[in-house]
Amino acid sequence: MVSIKDIASQCGVSIATVSKALNDHHDVSGPTKALIRETAKKMGYLPNSQARALKTNRTYNLGVLFVERASSGLTHSHFASVLNGFKNEAEANGYDITFINQNIGGNTMTYYEHCVFRGVDGVVIACVDDFEDTGVAELIGSSVPAVTIDYISENRPAIVSDNAEGMKALTEYICRMGHRKIAYIYGDQSKVTSIRLESFCRTLEDLNIKVDEKYLIRGKYHDPETTETLARKLVELDDPPTCIIMPDDFAALGGITAFEKLGMSIPDDISIAGYDGITLSQFLHPRLTTYRQDTEMIGAEAARQLISMIKKEIPADPPVVTVSGCLIKGSSVKNLAGE
Repeated sequence: MVSIKDIASQCGVSIATVSKALNDHHDVSGPTKALIRETAKKMGYLPNSQARALKTNRTYNLGVLFVERASSGLTHSHFASVLNGFKNEAEANGYDITFINQNIGGNTMTYYEHCVFRGVDGVVIACVDDFEDTGVAELIGSSVPAVTIDYISENRPAIVSDNAEGMKALTEYICRMGHRKIAYIYGDQSKVTSIRLESFCRTLEDLNIKVDEKYLIRGKYHDPETTETLARKLVELDDPPTCIIMPDDFAALGGITAFEKLGMSIPDDISIAGYDGITLSQFLHPRLTTYRQDTEMIGAEAARQLISMIKKEIPADPPVVTVSGCLIKGSSVKNLAGE
């Protein structure tokens, strides 16, 4: 491995001069600086990240804590897109990314200990089903700069999708299409689920439509198999719904499978809607009616807020940034209004 001592010897200058040139100090002449940098490049010199951290007090490394019950990891279309937005913005600002977990080299660590072990400058906490989990709570309450996604915590910037407005827009559209018997298979217990479920019920009440408890069933996010079972139960009720909102677009595949097995046609026999607006949803037949979350923006904004926090540019009262999405009408909801 090439060292700055090797470069100094090759250029006939001191080690201090090489260090200053590589760090763009102004007390080294332009020609000398150019010579040293060109020599370093030819010799294949790469700066040591640990040495850099000692000088700058930064590693330029951001942690990502990504935990969810389904353990689908980066195959989770929605959060893969969120993390891609985070990654692109982080890299554009010169940062690397490290995934945070609790198993390093066979040794168990807390999330906080892993962050310290890797020396991350900050961490984004995404898709954690239980923010009250001891390990997550410890990390949020620690000195490590942190930004949360879809969870609001004291003294931490938060990036949240407008789940209330999204569910309201989706439910209002279904009602405008003439549906009054609307079922909702909602996801795992979480803050996001609570917000969406409350918005769904409130929207129906505002439209003077009765909220029927038998049409509200708890399911799982990103789980087509569970959704298939629950969707079948709903359409086999004595008084079945005319439209079912699925937990998310990926889970909606289970509902579609259930109806195909029953010989039912979408939307002629049953209408469905999803949530998230993943790319796959618009290649289904019929195209899925859904609410598209701006996942790339959510991820990018999380990176921007985290970097600002690292640079100590965040105000005393950390911001809650709400990211809006948009309704995708698709063609999976039948028009019963006759308009």
